[in-house]
Amino acid sequence: MRGIYNSVTDIRRKVFAAIARMAYEDETDYAKRIEEIPYEILPGTKAKYRNSIFLERAIIGERLRLGMGLPLREMSEFGALSDGIEESTIAEKYYDDPLINIIKFACNACPEKEVIVTNQCQGCLSHQCTEVCPKDAVHIVNGRSFIDQDKCIKCGRCMDACPYHAIVKMERPCAASCGMNAISSDGDGKAQIDYDRCVSCGQCLVNCPFGAIVDKGQIFQTIYAMKQGQDVIACIAPAFVGQFGPTVTPEKVKTALLDLGFADVVEVAIGADLCTIEEAEDFMKKVPEQQPFMATSCCPAWSVMAKKDFPQYASYISMAMTPMVLTARMVKKNHPNAKIAFIGPCAAKKLEASRKSVRSDVDFVLTFEEVMGMLVGKGVDLGTLQPAEEKLEAGTNAGRGFAVSGGVAKAVKSLIEKEHPGTTVKVQAAEGLKNCRTMLMMAKAGRLNGYLLEGMACPGGCVAGAGTLQPITKSSALVKKYATENPMTNSDESAYANRLEELYE
Repeated sequence: MRGIYNSVTDIRRKVFAAIARMAYEDETDYAKRIEEIPYEILPGTKAKYRNSIFLERAIIGERLRLGMGLPLREMSEFGALSDGIEESTIAEKYYDDPLINIIKFACNACPEKEVIVTNQCQGCLSHQCTEVCPKDAVHIVNGRSFIDQDKCIKCGRCMDACPYHAIVKMERPCAASCGMNAISSDGDGKAQIDYDRCVSCGQCLVNCPFGAIVDKGQIFQTIYAMKQGQDVIACIAPAFVGQFGPTVTPEKVKTALLDLGFADVVEVAIGADLCTIEEAEDFMKKVPEQQPFMATSCCPAWSVMAKKDFPQYASYISMAMTPMVLTARMVKKNHPNAKIAFIGPCAAKKLEASRKSVRSDVDFVLTFEEVMGMLVGKGVDLGTLQPAEEKLEAGTNAGRGFAVSGGVAKAVKSLIEKEHPGTTVKVQAAEGLKNCRTMLMMAKAGRLNGYLLEGMACPGGCVAGAGTLQPITKSSALVKKYATENPMTNSDESAYANRLEELYE
């Protein structure tokens, strides 16, 4: 759960901070340096989290490699921790597949899915669990319920029938959180990812309680570019509000990013406003004359899922560029020699930025958690920060609202109904890929004709992304509050509203 600082969070944060510290230092022998870091993070001879200090350091080593954008090492072959590091100590490196990785020797080999009887079973006389089982999988053995796993179909009827709630369903957390059913077990019972199904939403990596699932990072490359003297401009997603602590205001976040070495800080809410304008135009033009419904495009994991599972509706997803790309493209129009670092809540944005059509616009993608690691690595004291003199106020309320579930559809609906009085736009929003799939099934059945569909891969919207730091409900409230503080309500009030066409040139 986001917002709970636990041992897995601590390890992630220390790895990110170590990578940042290594990049900021005047160090040239990075191969030697990366070999030392696991011993600095886990000093001494006694294990802290697992049964072996050597296992713990090996896991830290793989996390360091992935954080540097390097691939996992083959467990069956010799390989130094520093292998390939020369290829990553550069200012330009895109993410290589796969983005989401499982460190096999960190995986607990959790059972995929089982319905089991706990010690809470009282051996009651009614035996309701046996009566409701459709497969005769539940029997009474020595006065207590017993489930034959070979017959059990995990329907859960025995769980519902038990008056003591003594029967529970155990499911691997990573698989339970995967809305694509992309996670299964290999021959050793370890988790494995079907990359043909995976959309890189990252929900598995934040739901694995053993910290065995890790995505690749670009912390080192971002800092390296800054140290080379390049102007790296931070484009920060609307979900940033409150992510770095209750006292770290948006203006203090800007100060912190400038202290890290970024040349400037820009709100991606600007791009969200442009996306709203474009999607509003598309909806009015296409629905229902050319297509029965239209779906939003800003969440890459949702749009990839829709195209994988419902290819017949691929053209119904808006062709508007995402807020990340629109903002990056606009900034590069003004600063053609600058590098763009998108800072946000999302793991899937890393995959989006790796597309050949986007690479020239977005150079680096960092999560809020990775940036927190950079702040620790650089030694930036968030408690003593002074707010930046120039506020972040270019985005409208509508654009800032993109960060929460329903915010995209709300912005588009509001703009259409403002520009076309008397028009009523019907919207349907879904959060979490399983719910998004259900929404598309409803659309397939013709139940959502004339609707604007908003899909968000993460339950709660962008504020629930894999790279966030705070509890989801708290973040949602802070984003909504921040959005109301801006006098500009609708996206057409943005000072950049007239620049949309030039971004497609």
